[in-house]
Amino acid sequence: MPGPDLSHEHTFHAQGHSRVAGLDEVGRGAWAGPVSVGVAVVRPEADERSMPLWLRDSKQLSEQRREQIFESVGAWCDDWAVGHASHQECDEWGMTAALRLAAERALAGLQRPPDALLVDGPVDLLRRSEWAIGAVRPVKGGDAMCASIAAASVLAKVTRDRLMRGESPHFPAYEFERNKGYPSPAHQRALRGYGLSAIHRRSWSFTEGLPWN
Repeated sequence: MPGPDLSHEHTFHAQGHSRVAGLDEVGRGAWAGPVSVGVAVVRPEADERSMPLWLRDSKQLSEQRREQIFESVGAWCDDWAVGHASHQECDEWGMTAALRLAAERALAGLQRPPDALLVDGPVDLLRRSEWAIGAVRPVKGGDAMCASIAAASVLAKVTRDRLMRGESPHFPAYEFERNKGYPSPAHQRALRGYGLSAIHRRSWSFTEGLPWN
């Protein structure tokens, strides 16, 4: 499968945008832990030859490979950040609002906001946000097509995975070090046997109504 390229980014650069970024989310389908959004700013002079080896949509890479390329992906970016919305915020506000909140926090973590943004998927996460970005372009399948979105995907995925591995010793029955809060047979068995941990999303269909441990 061919990797991502910089054609969308170069189109924005040609239109006069100097800080072009990609944005992607991880953790939407998890039962526990935060939802996270990465944003990665691409240097105007970047080309395909400068891209880190193995830069791909994070879902196309093994956990080991993502960890191996994390530092090089971050160094390739002109600027990057990851924002999170907690499991409580996912429950309180719903997924769409939680994703928007995580995206806003990611943007706030940059040295300067981008003036053009490529967003994975058909929907602009920031369409109702207070962030004033000059141009926002949703790209369906963008994490596989756009290098900046792929970079954001890897950076967000590794950052969130590390958070969930850090939580695992506090909740060993759920094997968060293996499933990162996503559905798995072991995760399902632990929920049925132990109920919800302190970092589970209570409003998700499978977990709703389960007792707290």
